[in-house]
Amino acid sequence: MRITILVVGRIKSGPELEMCDDYLDRFRKAGRQLGYRSADIVEVESGGGLEAEAERLMARIPAGASLIRLDEFGKEYRSTDFSSMLAKLRDQGVSDLCFLIGGAEGYGEAIRQAAPKCMAFGKQTWPHRLVRAMLAEQLYRAASVEAGLPYHKA
Repeated sequence: MRITILVVGRIKSGPELEMCDDYLDRFRKAGRQLGYRSADIVEVESGGGLEAEAERLMARIPAGASLIRLDEFGKEYRSTDFSSMLAKLRDQGVSDLCFLIGGAEGYGEAIRQAAPKCMAFGKQTWPHRLVRAMLAEQLYRAASVEAGLPYHKA
């Protein structure tokens, strides 16, 4: 299964970008043996309003991908449940899984309709730059749980 993190906005440098790169690199290494072929971040330009951002996101969604929208009102997963959910999707034959991170104003209607499945990292509102790093870390943690690596201690 290929994983794409599709985000509104760009990060050129900084600790969040370094964390994303580090955790995605770890995920790629641990996940390869588990059937996760890749994990990449794809950025689209912000601005122009919700519908313009939605258009740019829709244009970059891989054909046939399963979608999970990150949203503060989405379902909260324990790390082990997130790992199980990823494994279940992979085992069901999902070839592309795309996580969507919207812009500062949220999501346009086209995205809300195309991606009704949502997940949240708690009830708080998080900076988008940090959400990327948190998702990358949870992907690595999920692969670690599945592979029985010592990273996840719970």
